Amino acid sequence: MQYKISVLIFLKDKTGRFLMLQRAKEPNKGLWSPIGGKLEMPTGESPFECAIREAKEETGIELTEKDLHLFCMAAEKAYEGKGHWLMFLFDCSKALDTLPEQIDEGAFAFYTREEIDSLAIPETDRQGLWEIYDRFHDRFVALKVDCQPGKPLEFEIEGLIPSDNSVHEMPQND
Repeated sequence: MQYKISVLIFLKDKTGRFLMLQRAKEPNKGLWSPIGGKLEMPTGESPFECAIREAKEETGIELTEKDLHLFCMAAEKAYEGKGHWLMFLFDCSKALDTLPEQIDEGAFAFYTREEIDSLAIPETDRQGLWEIYDRFHDRFVALKVDCQPGKPLEFEIEGLIPSDNSVHEMPQND
């Protein structure tokens, strides 16, 4: 099985409700999830560039790298027995003003964190994604998830960077 590389973006409105998309296409057709999409690998797109592009395409919001916090890199092994996914999860600090219009990917709605637990969401999201968001959205975690069919989902933290308030900048080339 080949790896597919994707991003998920956790966008909120000004009251803190999460933007969710009821997917009209596979994977996860009919289920609710945060927005996102696959990296355009032929162009060398980075996960940040992909998140910015997908947010614009799906919601119309204009983002920069400073609006996004990469809080998780998750390697999902054998998702639905069809492929492996390397996913980059971003928390967005810029709020949406309005609910985006429906797109060919599906329809949007805002939900509180508590309401999301009662939605029809992918099993990997129910068993781990939202707990990962709750626990790690203010820092960084690398994890792997064994999704092989017929076996219970297994989540393993491979690396964790604690949260702190300091900003770490890359040195500039002179």
